[in-house]
Amino acid sequence: MKNINALARQEIVDMVPYQSARRLEAGNGEFNSKIWLNANEASGPGIYSINGDCINRYPDFQPNNLIDAYSQYSGLNNENILATRGADEGIELIIRTFCRAYQDNILICPPTYGMYAISAENHGAGIVKVPLVEQQLDITALEQQVGKVNVVFLCSPGNPTGNLLNKDDIIRTIELFADTAIVVVDEAYIEFSPQNTAANLLAKYPHVVVLRTLSKAFALAGLRCGFTLANTDIITLLSKVIAPYPVPAPIAEIASEVLSNKGLEQVKVRVQETIIQRNSLTSWLNEQTWCKAVFNSDANFVLFRCTDEKTKNSIFTILAEQGILIRDQSKQMQLAHCLRISIGSERELTVLKQTLATFTPSQAFNEVVE
Repeated sequence: MKNINALARQEIVDMVPYQSARRLEAGNGEFNSKIWLNANEASGPGIYSINGDCINRYPDFQPNNLIDAYSQYSGLNNENILATRGADEGIELIIRTFCRAYQDNILICPPTYGMYAISAENHGAGIVKVPLVEQQLDITALEQQVGKVNVVFLCSPGNPTGNLLNKDDIIRTIELFADTAIVVVDEAYIEFSPQNTAANLLAKYPHVVVLRTLSKAFALAGLRCGFTLANTDIITLLSKVIAPYPVPAPIAEIASEVLSNKGLEQVKVRVQETIIQRNSLTSWLNEQTWCKAVFNSDANFVLFRCTDEKTKNSIFTILAEQGILIRDQSKQMQLAHCLRISIGSERELTVLKQTLATFTPSQAFNEVVE
C-alpha cells in the first residue's frame, strides 16, 4: 500500500488544522482539574433533563419543538431557521452551497474566526482577505472585491477582537454585495449585546445569513447546537446539503428547555454577571504595567496586548503552570503580543489575578509558546 498521504488531496495534506482550545489543551474529560479561560465558554452549566425514550429512533430532520422555541426567541418564522451542529456546520453548509470548488472565493476580514478559512480550504474555495482597520470594516477595500467573491463573512461581535462592527458599515457591506455574494453575519456572541443584531435585516436583504449558537451565553458549548437564519430560498438550498439527521433528539430536548421562559431568565442573569466580570477584568488589566492595551469587548472575553513578546510568553506560561488556561492570539494578523481571557466565574478570575499579582515585565523570559 502506498503512503496514504499520496491518495489524499494535496491541500488537505498541507493544511494546518484549526487549533481549537480543546485541541490545544486536551482535558480528557477532567474539566475540574484546571481553570478553563481559553474557549469563551460559560463558567458553569445549567441543569437540564432528557427523555431517553426516543433515542432508539432517528430524530426529526428539524425537530419541531426546537425550531418553535428558537422561532419564538428570535422573532423569525420557522421557515427562516435551520438548526445545525453548532454555528460551525452553518459555515460549512454556506460555503459548500455557494462556492464551487477551485473556482469561487470567500471573503474574510482578519483578525477573525479561523473556521471560515479552514472550511473554505476544506472545500477548495479561495480566500480573499480584507483586514479590519482599528477593529472595523474597511469599506473602501471591500468595494474593490465586489464581483470577485461568492460569500462574505462578517463576525460581530468579533472573535478574537470582541467588539461589535459598526451597524451602518454592516449594512453598507450588505448593499455592496447585493447582486454578487451571500453576506454572512456571525452572531455567536450577540446575546451580550442583543440590540445590535443583524437578524432584523433579513426581511429587507434576501442575500443575508445570520449565524447563531447556544455555545456561549446559553452555556451549552458541549451540546453543539446552532442556528442558521436566512430567507426561505437559502434555507431550502442549505437543507439539501446538510446531513439527514443533524440534531440528535436529546440535544433538541435540552436546547428547547433552555429556550423556555425559565431558561431564558437564566441566560439573562448569566449575561449580566458576565458583563460585570468583564468590566472588572478590563479595569484590572488596564492597571497592570505589563498590559499595553485592552481591546473593547462586547462579548464574553477580553483581548489584551502585552508590552512585548517575552512578557506575553511569561504571562501565558505562569498561568498555564498553575492550571489556568487562556488563549494566545499573537499569531493572528494585527495581534502581536496579544492574549485572550474568557470571562469565567468571579472565583476563577480572582485566582488569575492573584497568580499574576506579583508579576512584573522584568521577570519575563523568552518562553516559546506553541
